[in-house]
Amino acid sequence: MAPSAAWTLAPAWKLQAGTSLVGRDSPVADASLADLDERSLVDACLAGRPGAFDLVVERHRRSVYQLCYRFVGNHEDASDLSQDVFLRAYRGLRTFRGQSSIATWLYRIGVNVCLNRLSAKRPPTEAIDEREHVDTRAESASERLLRGERAAQVRAAIAELPPRQRTTLVLRMYHEMSHQEIAGILGSSVGAVKANFFHALGNLKKRLGGEGP
Repeated sequence: MAPSAAWTLAPAWKLQAGTSLVGRDSPVADASLADLDERSLVDACLAGRPGAFDLVVERHRRSVYQLCYRFVGNHEDASDLSQDVFLRAYRGLRTFRGQSSIATWLYRIGVNVCLNRLSAKRPPTEAIDEREHVDTRAESASERLLRGERAAQVRAAIAELPPRQRTTLVLRMYHEMSHQEIAGILGSSVGAVKANFFHALGNLKKRLGGEGP
């Protein structure tokens, strides 16, 4: 199981950003923040409004953590990377122009953070509770493959894919994003995303000894 969202981020956040993140016993300070649109919420963060960035973290920490886990395959590193993603996001808030959603912006930061960490490749080591983190409704044959009895081998094979293919596969299969959404995160065309996904599935099949979607 993933560690509690009580979040090891808070101590580092207090040290480096001068505020605290949402934890198990730290509700968002101002309930009226929940009524703000994304641009106004970012403005509230930049203005130093108490609880504003806590709300950003509260809304997105689960998806950011899952993304990091899919890249590194163990909970300790995923927690560290998630912390790094939100610290970078906080420091870079002034660069957020609202041309994409906060979620897309955080995914973009997360992908870059994870790929930078993975200069030395290694296969994932820990299992994650798929039933808790993945919607299995109307799953395709390829999705069933990724959650089947060869799940460990599949995770290891994904870890060996080229960075763009790996990223596309993770976002498409585990986060159920459209090609358009992935293109926005990667800053590429929809056609390039489709090509990366196609090649990723082909390479995954080869690494699994011919068995694949």
